[in-house]
Amino acid sequence: MHDSINFYISIMFTGIVAAIGKITSVKPLGAGADAGVRLVVDAGGLPLADVALGDSISLNGACMTVVEKTAGSFEVDVSRESLNRTVGLDAVGEINLEKALTLADRLGGHLVSGHVDGLGQVQKFEPVGESWELVIKASRDLAKYFAYKGSIVVNGVSLTVNRVEDVADGCLFSINLIPHTIEVTALKHLQAGKQVNLEVDLIARYVERMLSAGQGIA
Repeated sequence: MHDSINFYISIMFTGIVAAIGKITSVKPLGAGADAGVRLVVDAGGLPLADVALGDSISLNGACMTVVEKTAGSFEVDVSRESLNRTVGLDAVGEINLEKALTLADRLGGHLVSGHVDGLGQVQKFEPVGESWELVIKASRDLAKYFAYKGSIVVNGVSLTVNRVEDVADGCLFSINLIPHTIEVTALKHLQAGKQVNLEVDLIARYVERMLSAGQGIA
């Protein structure tokens, strides 16, 4: 007789946006400066029939828990800590949505945790031929994770880095957005000066840890 074994799998996403939703209401959860907010989100074309209370949905790249739902909308509570570390979750507007990955799904993008590593700032967002060039500046602490043809998540969208340029206070990385990506995501609303949520590649994060482990120990 064998003991039963429980397998725990972390919540994951692919960075392939399933629908453009819209935050329709932002309600403070308290009166203090440390209070979070409750968001009411119109799910747009995202089917919610298989979504239960407690399930996770990525909002602009940030993993959030469904606390209420209707046939066409859902609600999530966003802590002040999450609000301080992300953008786009504190005001009415369109957002990128993706339900958590199941073991039966295609991995169309790359493995994404839904944990925002930091913010980037759009330096350029302009059409080039039929596509769009997106240039983002990342902070120095994130710069080491970017590589030519590597993966990056911008506001919940899995994208490929086409060019990386190190600068004094971080790095600039360039992305080519095809018309389809512009059409089916909320990235169409970006403009120079806007901040975006960034999640670096999981593999790059582990490689950095393996290379640095034990350094500085006497």
